[in-house]
Amino acid sequence: MKAVVHRGRWTLEDRVSAPLRELPVELPPGCAALSVELSYEGGVVDLGCHGPDGFRGWSGGARRTFTIAAGHATPGYLPGEPEPGLWHVWLGLHRVPPEGVPYEVVATPSGTAPAAPPEPAPPPVPERPPRPRSDLPAPAGMRWLAGDLHAHTVHSDGTLTVTGLACLAAARGLDFLAVTDHNTVSHHAELPAAAAHAGVALLPGQEVTTDLGHANVFGGEGRPAWVDFRRTAAEWAALAAARGQLMSINHPLAGDCAWRHPLGGPPAGTEAGPDAPARPRLAEIWHPSWCDRRWGAPLSWARLWRPDAVPLGGSDFHDPAQAQRLGEPTTWVLAEDGDVLGGLAAGRTAVAAAPPQEGAPLLLRVEDDLFALGAGGTVLVGPDGRREVVRGERVRFPSADPGMHHLESHENEVMALCG
Repeated sequence: MKAVVHRGRWTLEDRVSAPLRELPVELPPGCAALSVELSYEGGVVDLGCHGPDGFRGWSGGARRTFTIAAGHATPGYLPGEPEPGLWHVWLGLHRVPPEGVPYEVVATPSGTAPAAPPEPAPPPVPERPPRPRSDLPAPAGMRWLAGDLHAHTVHSDGTLTVTGLACLAAARGLDFLAVTDHNTVSHHAELPAAAAHAGVALLPGQEVTTDLGHANVFGGEGRPAWVDFRRTAAEWAALAAARGQLMSINHPLAGDCAWRHPLGGPPAGTEAGPDAPARPRLAEIWHPSWCDRRWGAPLSWARLWRPDAVPLGGSDFHDPAQAQRLGEPTTWVLAEDGDVLGGLAAGRTAVAAAPPQEGAPLLLRVEDDLFALGAGGTVLVGPDGRREVVRGERVRFPSADPGMHHLESHENEVMALCG
């Protein structure tokens, strides 16, 4: 079978006019595998593909080659015999300097599938660290679960396998973890086995990633759950809602990946038209890009986005060598029968600076009451700005107003959030 070669030079004008390019590759009947190699100089070019039957994978800028075959595929891509017909290799022109980027793409179909690479041995299951608080207040039949809602694996630009990440979550004392690789769902198939091995609930997720902002979509399994990042943010939200998934706005104020997508609904205090799509309630207010929590912009953004915004936290974990650790911050969800997604949908969340074993201050809402735990000497701040000093290690504030509350230090540093 003959290789298909595309080569040329992408210019800054190309990126401005259409940042995602689709290069055609015709596959003949009897193709057992497709391998693609991208080479370029300068800039950053993302890589992905789709076939006649739809999405087949995305690896962004994490790698320059991939293979898709019946029994296996490069992480980020969906295994399965390549169907005959017109395929497209996706090139995302993420960063193109003024002098342009020379590139070459070689797509090689084969009638024989290469052998699958050996599976790495799963890491041993770690011991869970003890928790200093085991009596968190909760209604009958419900309990607070601790987790991280933003983490990556080798299926995008992370360095750990799905099982390795799950074991790290257990070692960090987490009950659940959302695996949210960029623009792909190839990791979903590995979640059940990894969860059973590590003893951690793994939520299927996808970080829908564009130059104008990122959003996590939680729930769903396999190819039907993929969200097309080429569509508008309003379409992502509508598709997620139709499937029973949940969408969260990620790190809305984080540098060059801050949220800039137009997305339905008016700001707080203005009237919505009858056909205006709703803005998602879930928002990753607490992210490592909030490097100085005396800076109040994330809280202000959330209240302008929606008065009933549900605060989430995510570490955006990629690599054990990075400074940020898994579970920093930790999102707590008040769940019934372990249903984390149901708790998120209901807005029963709290965010703390660190995993449970580190004893970070907690602010929990239980029905109409707030409980400040391990927070003596902090200040409780309500959605209307009213403040009250916390005196004691377990303090109940009855009949709290609806909306987002937070604890802050005497230096105005945010210590905990709750919805």
